[in-house]
Amino acid sequence: MKKTTFSILFIFVALALSCKTEKKQTTEEQTTTEESSKGEWITLFDGTTTKGWRAYNGKELPPGWIAKDGELQFDTELGKEQDYTGGTDIIYGAEEFDNFVLYVEWKLPKGGNSGIFYHLKEGYNSPPEVSPEYQLIDDKNYASIHDLTDYNLSLGYTDKPEELKPLQQTASDYAMHAANPEGKILNPVGEWNTTKIIFTTEQVEHWLNGKKVVSFVPWDEAWYAKKNSDKWKNSEDYGKFKTGYIGFQDHSSPIWFRNIKIKKL
Repeated sequence: MKKTTFSILFIFVALALSCKTEKKQTTEEQTTTEESSKGEWITLFDGTTTKGWRAYNGKELPPGWIAKDGELQFDTELGKEQDYTGGTDIIYGAEEFDNFVLYVEWKLPKGGNSGIFYHLKEGYNSPPEVSPEYQLIDDKNYASIHDLTDYNLSLGYTDKPEELKPLQQTASDYAMHAANPEGKILNPVGEWNTTKIIFTTEQVEHWLNGKKVVSFVPWDEAWYAKKNSDKWKNSEDYGKFKTGYIGFQDHSSPIWFRNIKIKKL
């Protein structure tokens, strides 16, 4: 009798432990699936169409922006810096993003200039008024082709105003955080470069060709000090939004993008 009772009790305990284990495994599997789903890459450009892309403050894609050869291209003639009055910037208008990893491959022509915007909101005159920008530019040749003197003097750069300044060079958080030149690799014009932007509320990183060249904390005291002391001091809403669109800049320059994807964090 005792032996039978013990056997029955053992079976009940085993069944209870089995159910508990299965429940734990199910919960873990669900959590893993959710994390995996959250961490998947989202393709922003399919290589063949411009689906999802449109003009900033517009409904259609502006002339010149095309999908060709697996690339999102801006097909134009190189314009002069002194003649630039604002471009036909574009956004990926299907979704806004907050914390993310953005990956983009790009190339420029000699003297080329563009940029990658994030946390971009519409309703302003132009993206730079409100959005942080990962700068894309021909560091080596830009100043020899374009006259930067008046522009830099307007910003208070009186020492060699004809030169491209560190805050204006590739991978910099434009006019906020200069890219670290130590170990920075920028491929020659006409060759592909890789960009990675990591944004969280604790840390922002700009990567160029596998090298981290910018790192800062958004919205801390140092960030506000930079924002209020230079180019953006009169732009009340610059950089304040914690979510927004991804965008590309037309700065009177041909530009080629491919393998554009984002991962939510």
